[in-house]
Amino acid sequence: MSPKSSRSLAGIAGIVALATLISKVFGLFREQAIAAAFGVGPVVNAYAYAYVIPGFLLILLGGINGPFHSALVSALSKREQEEAAPIVETVTTLVSVILIGVAIGLVVFAPQMIDVLAPGLNTSTRELAILQLQIMAPLAVLAGLIGIGFGTLNAADQYWLPSVSPLFSSVALIAGMGLLIAYLGDQVAAPEYVRLGGMVLAGGTLAGGILQWIAQVIAQWRSGLGTLRLRFDWRIPGVRDVLKVMLPATLSSGMLHINVYTDLFFASAIAGAAAAMRYANFIVLTPVGILSNMILVPLLPVFSRLAEPEQWPELKVRIRQGLLLTALTMLPLTAIFMSLSVPIIRIIYERFAFDAKASTLVAPVLMAYGFGMFFYLGRDVLVRVFYALGDGETPFRISIANILLNAGLDYVLVNAFQTPGLVMATVGVNLVSMVIFLAILHHRLQGLPLWEWGGLLLGLILSSVVAGAASWVTSLAWERYLGNDNFLLLLGELLTGSAIAILIFLGLAWQLRLPELQILLQRVSQKLGRKRSKG
Repeated sequence: MSPKSSRSLAGIAGIVALATLISKVFGLFREQAIAAAFGVGPVVNAYAYAYVIPGFLLILLGGINGPFHSALVSALSKREQEEAAPIVETVTTLVSVILIGVAIGLVVFAPQMIDVLAPGLNTSTRELAILQLQIMAPLAVLAGLIGIGFGTLNAADQYWLPSVSPLFSSVALIAGMGLLIAYLGDQVAAPEYVRLGGMVLAGGTLAGGILQWIAQVIAQWRSGLGTLRLRFDWRIPGVRDVLKVMLPATLSSGMLHINVYTDLFFASAIAGAAAAMRYANFIVLTPVGILSNMILVPLLPVFSRLAEPEQWPELKVRIRQGLLLTALTMLPLTAIFMSLSVPIIRIIYERFAFDAKASTLVAPVLMAYGFGMFFYLGRDVLVRVFYALGDGETPFRISIANILLNAGLDYVLVNAFQTPGLVMATVGVNLVSMVIFLAILHHRLQGLPLWEWGGLLLGLILSSVVAGAASWVTSLAWERYLGNDNFLLLLGELLTGSAIAILIFLGLAWQLRLPELQILLQRVSQKLGRKRSKG
């Protein structure tokens, strides 16, 4: 919003990274509590399916970098702050009316939705999933309101609260789990308490969404960025700009998440598959969430301000910066997750109800997710360029085609690789999407240096392969000569292998002489320097 803030991209990235890190730490505690209480049993399996639609809406509508966030940032960042409140109130009114209807539909048609998502569930797990979905149905409305809050506050140069607010959901769920354990003691995983445990998971998730929305709406009111006033004046300047990006972007992202439904449809026939995907996906999304917010949140307003043809040379530089920063942050993590998946799973989850058998089930799924990290985030960078150009239709059309591609890959790969095959299908879809997006932008922006970018990315990918191989060999040597039969040895194996992977990757990447690597290292050293000076 004008006047534009002088805050640097590095400063914004630092704020977002710290806030997101705090949120993700609480999310880790939440997942550990759930894993310890229920393992990969029916409670978490039912919750994985019940949360599909509410979780889809929270990510689609309420997430940072989601279509609501992107549309509002793109529109409001070009306008004066006093114009924001009427636009935000009008959009909020429209979204709320629509999503109230969605929430009612979730309650009424919960049985049918669970049957479509998971036809392979047994009767007791199905009934629990239906109950959980009905409890979490109001999240449909909250998701839209949270997404509007994210976009509005970011456009006003407020980054801390939007990035840290998801921790409220984790706190609420952890509190619910604490009350459950206090009430049931060591019988929390007993079959007769499955229904109660499922209700606590669903109720805690809903309570967290309410707290997150309340925190944001208070910040909006105090900043003069709109209240809960009903406003139906669609002629307000700026509303059409928001809807022009929001509607196709929502449909596009929605099509992408239909792939999740397809994956779970196939997973319902595999014992523990949904729970395994949930646990592994959380581990990957923790660093992805932190680093994607560091990269995408500061770059999105920049993309929007460089949308005019005379500014395309600078836009191309920023696109390269986004892709290479993505590769520099994601690829070393790929090396770590693929080479050290077992110790990672054992350290994070293996306790109480989550035993060695569960670790064996989840570790290969984590490897598959780790393999696709760069393609997942790289696709998101390119989609944001289209949003900044005011084009939500192109990502939407590609997402429709991707549904068929994902279903075909699921069918082929699940037979060959079981649960990891479902994840690899999604990786394939993201890779194909990246190639198509780059080809379209190459034409639209009158040429991109694709051969140059491709060579640099290939060099970074090969660096990741070498780093992963060295980390894997280090892990094997550690297990052979030192063992890993206690927590400290496991932690030593993980830290040593991770350090080897990062150092080798950085050493090889340094040979490419990338300005983006220097930028990344400077930001890290600046943050560490500030911490030391404060200490």
